[in-house]
Formats: sequence, C-alpha cells, structure tokens
Amino acid sequence: MVVRIWDKRRLVLPSNYFLEKPFQNWTRVSADILGTVFTYTDYTIPFDPLRKELIRLLESNPLWDKKVNVLEVADAREQTLEIRALMSAETSSHAWDLRVFIREKLIEFIQREYPECLPRKRVVLNKALQTGNE
Repeated sequence: MVVRIWDKRRLVLPSNYFLEKPFQNWTRVSADILGTVFTYTDYTIPFDPLRKELIRLLESNPLWDKKVNVLEVADAREQTLEIRALMSAETSSHAWDLRVFIREKLIEFIQREYPECLPRKRVVLNKALQTGNE
C-alpha cells in the first residue's frame, strides 16, 4: 500500500502493517484539523491582550476556517507559563501554515508589547553576600 505523507512523499507499507497496527483516518469524513501552538512566557504576561492578538491574527489569515480559536495556559512550570493557542483549518497543510504564522506573530507581539514577559531566570541573592558581611 502507498500512503502519501504530510510532506507529499510516498511511503510504501506492506498490507499486513494495517492489519497488525491500529490507525486513525482523520480525513474520512472531513479533512479539517486543529492546530496547536505553544509559547513559553514569564508569569507576568497579561492574557487578555494575548487573546485579542490571537483573534486579530486569525481573522486576518484566510487559512483559518473560523471554527476554533482558543488561548489558554496549558501548564505552569517552575520558570515559565506554557501558553497554548488552538486553531482550526480545513486541511492539515493549511493548519501547518497557520500554526507557523501564528507562532511567529505571537512571539513578535510579545517581543514588541511585553518584552519583560519573555522567559527569564530569576536569581535571589543573599543580602549578606551582596554587602560582603557574611
């Protein structure tokens, strides 16, 4: 069996591969798909402006099918917040291009509007060490 993969190459697999390994056909009913973009920021990032920017970016891009638009904190790690933007597109190739666009533009937005919210390391110095009074 010949399967066309995402980058348009052809993958040749023996028929028994499909009998032995379960698989999902994501395009049987429709080719639409969700795309996810993760960004990492400092805890001080304001979420509402980021959500508004995601909406603005999606509405300006014809690849977005106008079905899914979500921005949420996916994880809170020791040093950073993991922010997930979820969006939808009609095909997997549109979803890929939309994800790349959104990732770049959200990073540019944070760099321009909230540079202090980019990930950073914090170091707490002992006051005695700062003054040399140990």
